[in-house]
Amino acid sequence: MKLRALGALFLALLLGGCGAQPQPAPEAPLPVPEPPVYAIISKEKSNPYMQNMADGFSAACRELGAEALCMGPDSYTAQAQIDIIDALIDRKVDAIVIAANDSDELQDALQRAMDEGIAVLSLDSAVNRESRMLHIQQADPEKIGRVLIQAACKMADGEGKAAVLSATRQATNQNLWIEWMQREIEQNPSVYAKFELLPVAYGDDEPEKSREETLRLLEENPDLKVIISPSVVGMLAVGQTLQEEESPVLFTGLGLPSEIAPYIESGSCPWMYLWNPIDLGYLSAYAADGLATGRITGREGDNLTAGRLGLRVVVDAEDGGTELLLGDPVKFDPDNIGEWKSVY
Repeated sequence: MKLRALGALFLALLLGGCGAQPQPAPEAPLPVPEPPVYAIISKEKSNPYMQNMADGFSAACRELGAEALCMGPDSYTAQAQIDIIDALIDRKVDAIVIAANDSDELQDALQRAMDEGIAVLSLDSAVNRESRMLHIQQADPEKIGRVLIQAACKMADGEGKAAVLSATRQATNQNLWIEWMQREIEQNPSVYAKFELLPVAYGDDEPEKSREETLRLLEENPDLKVIISPSVVGMLAVGQTLQEEESPVLFTGLGLPSEIAPYIESGSCPWMYLWNPIDLGYLSAYAADGLATGRITGREGDNLTAGRLGLRVVVDAEDGGTELLLGDPVKFDPDNIGEWKSVY
């Protein structure tokens, strides 16, 4: 009986001792890493071409597990973009991709961003080489300029006047394309002997001003044959104005298939060119991710796998910096406009 009591007491003490031992504190859950934040700044927030570009950027960010910020100013000014850059620096985003309203005026703001460890790229319209780590080039500027002036000359049957309605005077991409148009004429004098390219008109990528400039060109040049507009906003304004005026003048340039399809189908725009702005934005997001994570440096020879677009190689740019090239411009004409007008 005593042995049984002692055994019970020993067991109670043993169990009590076990209960009294300190239990290790549960391990704190590992913090969930926040997704990187990549921002794209368009030239102006209502521009439909820029909106398509932002859509592609956002789609790529979703694939990359990153947060996309799609921003744009109310006006085509460098200062409006600088204000956005400063806000993004304060927010400590991981990358900024920008279509520049001015190649040089953004330099101080973008250098501040890079000093803060933010990856900085330009796309569509480049900033100068000191203001970026990499540029995303939509297509070879030489090819764009040459095919546009060749198209206008062919539409004019090799003789007569043609005009260019561009965006802003500071638009680096349009200026480079126009430079290549002029080089094409200078280098092939026999082809363009009877063909005259008028001084460039600027619609500032604003529909109403582009319309006014189109009307001015028509009034001042009654023998005008073709208008070239290397601007999505300008293309639509030209098409609408020529239709309203019942003008026989033809037009070509760089336009959205969804907007210019009626004019291609009617013959007012026999054909035009562009690339896929959705793909351009998509490529820029993968490049931003590559720079932000250190997988690429932005130096010539870097290889980048850009999702569904596959391998891209960083090459030297004409301005002394580096760039990634999306591809060749695509020709849109009556044979293929039907399949593209519902895409973008």
